[in-house]
This record gives sequence, structure tokens and C-alpha cells, in this order.
Amino acid sequence: MTKYKQLYFEMVQNNKDVFEEFKKIHDLYRADPDKYQEKYNEVGKPIMEIIRKWESRLCGKMEGSGRGLFSGGVSEKFMVEIRANFPKIDMVGVKRSL
Repeated sequence: MTKYKQLYFEMVQNNKDVFEEFKKIHDLYRADPDKYQEKYNEVGKPIMEIIRKWESRLCGKMEGSGRGLFSGGVSEKFMVEIRANFPKIDMVGVKRSL
């Protein structure tokens, strides 16, 4: 298993309750974004903080060890893995005007 997939799995397992709650609102948001945007942002904010922390864990050492050129690619692969399970993750924090 690649490092980014392993860290994704660990991230979700270590924060299982938070990710389960987010999955519920994520699915509701996919069905009706206008109705659930505010709640989605509220529940998604801590998820984004968790993702940033784990992304930093994944890429932080690469930048310090002279392999910084690769960290952007690994970071993107990590986000692709997240988007595979949460396709609307990039909509966290968006403000919709009704």
C-alpha cells in the first residue's frame, strides 16, 4: 500500500466518529447543496483541519529532506484519495448566495 493511501486509512480510522458524521452530512449535501451548505461548512471545518494535519504529516518530511519536488504530487494523490470518498470535499467553506 502506498504511503498516501496508508495515511488516508489511518486518518479516517483515528477520527472515525468525526468522519462518520461528516459522511452523513456530505451525502445530504450532495442531494441538496442549497439546503445543507451551512451545516456542511460547520461539520466540514474540523474535517479540513484534520486533513491538513495529516497532509502535513505526509509531506512535511519530504520538503526537509531534499525531496520537496515530489511533495506536491504526493499531496495531490492524497487529495484524490479523499475526493474518491468525499467528492464534494472542496465545497467545505463555500458560501452560497440564494
